[in-house]
Amino acid sequence: MDRILFFVICMLCICIRSEAAVAAVAAVAAVAANKPGIYQLRQGDTVVVSVWRQDALQRQVVVLPDGSITLPLAGRIEVVGLSTPEVELRIAEKLKEFFPDPVVTVVIAAIDGNRAYVLGKVRTPGSLIISGPITVLQAISLVGGFDKFADEGNIKVIRANPASPNGQEILSVNYSSIILGKNMSTNIQLKAGDIIIVP
Repeated sequence: MDRILFFVICMLCICIRSEAAVAAVAAVAAVAANKPGIYQLRQGDTVVVSVWRQDALQRQVVVLPDGSITLPLAGRIEVVGLSTPEVELRIAEKLKEFFPDPVVTVVIAAIDGNRAYVLGKVRTPGSLIISGPITVLQAISLVGGFDKFADEGNIKVIRANPASPNGQEILSVNYSSIILGKNMSTNIQLKAGDIIIVP
């Protein structure tokens, strides 16, 4: 009986339509995209898109403020919040109308959309590209440190949080405890879109 069941499952797998297969792969990619460490595209990022044996379709494009890119034949594609494998699947699905089994590659060329911001009483307020793990203190150091009027005891991080009533949360930074080595928990690792406020 077990052998028969195994045979039936194998036959179903062989007969499955390509659309369903793509959907299954997309579901797996979606799960992977939620894992920490897998980069998800943001507005302002630059990607290079190429299609195997279709050199005329290769493009370097910037993710627009509305979260999309536009490509020949494929048209407009929503990409913000997706990993590169997910974007590859979306583009391939659109190109199937023109080519059998298109093989799409998406490479991130620049992560300009992956930024945090430091505002207030620091030497050079502005934005920072997050190219790797970075904490609040590292970010403040990169903008030149505090100016002489900074209130070091009242630093806040404003972070997007869809679960919050107003879509944001405010995180406190205990600077004195951090520099004394007493409590490092508020030396928060920054995420894209975070805003550090130094009053």
